[in-house]
Amino acid sequence: MIDFFISIGSFIMAPLYWVTSVILVGFHNLFSTFLDPASGASWALSIIGLTLVIRAALIPLFVKQIKSSRNMQLLQPKVKELQKKYGHDREQLAQKTMALYKETGTNPFASCLPILLQMPIFLSLFRLLDQAAKGNPKGVLTQEQATQFGEATLFGAHIADTFLSTDSWSVRALALVLVVAMSATTFLTQKQLMSKNMPADAMSGPYAQQQKMLLYILPLVFAVGGIAFPIGVLLYWTTSNLWTMCQQFYVIRNNPAPGTPAAEAKLARIKAKQAKKGIVADEPEVLPEVTDKPVAPRQQPKKQTRSQRKKKP
Repeated sequence: MIDFFISIGSFIMAPLYWVTSVILVGFHNLFSTFLDPASGASWALSIIGLTLVIRAALIPLFVKQIKSSRNMQLLQPKVKELQKKYGHDREQLAQKTMALYKETGTNPFASCLPILLQMPIFLSLFRLLDQAAKGNPKGVLTQEQATQFGEATLFGAHIADTFLSTDSWSVRALALVLVVAMSATTFLTQKQLMSKNMPADAMSGPYAQQQKMLLYILPLVFAVGGIAFPIGVLLYWTTSNLWTMCQQFYVIRNNPAPGTPAAEAKLARIKAKQAKKGIVADEPEVLPEVTDKPVAPRQQPKKQTRSQRKKKP
């Protein structure tokens, strides 16, 4: 039974090894034109190139993630109303909530898609490094490239080394710096989203509580698990986080959710630009005065027969 599951896992991972290694070797061939092919710099830059290609391919999913997160934030007042109305019936509350999400085209799980889809690439790179260090090439890596990949050093540390697999304190220091960088960028990316692009109404609902938990749990998980990741994998994940942070900054700055600090900042920038150009903002429209006097009902025309309507000139 165990062999059966191992064979299924190998069947699933084989295409990922091929895709990951093709991109990795392609960048390595490019950087080898002006760098030593066996150097850690050429392989480290190849890993960064792999990261950028993967993240560029995931841009459509990132857009869906941002849209879903925004909808979830804006729907929190309506979700609270449903909780007040159907709080006594959990089944009815779940049905009404899911109907609300369906009606507005919101997927509560869309925010997890980019991370979930990156995990197979992450695992395939992990295995590529691990097997290369053992002289066992995967994907399109040749035996020579696998040996170079496994023995390549960056700041005195092998790219395949982990914090736990070495007794060298210089290697552990580099691994620790990358673990801290990976955890910090994970935290800052989530903090950026919550502090800039969440309206005040959405900061107290269940979705906000879930986001606050993830804000501290995810970096902790990466910090604990990171000590077992190779240097190359830590480099991949840190670069991926930096891409996410920059991409998220651009989206939040240019297309913020209504009623958020980012929306107020954008409005202030627009006003400042108008003031520089000497453009006077339009005055707000004056609404009619509201009084307590009843409004006279509109008189409906009298009903007429068809023959009466024909007699009219």
